[in-house]
Amino acid sequence: MDTVLPSLLLILAGLLVGGVVSLHRQGAARSVLVVTAVLALLATAGGVLWLIPEVTS
Repeated sequence: MDTVLPSLLLILAGLLVGGVVSLHRQGAARSVLVVTAVLALLATAGGVLWLIPEVTS
């Protein structure tokens, strides 16, 4: 279960990046592209950070 959520976040990030590319090709407004790209970056960061092992003292 520890790797399910990060995997889903990275899958979501991939879908969002594909959405940004598709929206750009369709000539969408820049604000829509920026919002979608920021969501993709957040999903990627969340997925990667979740996989980093926790350091315990």
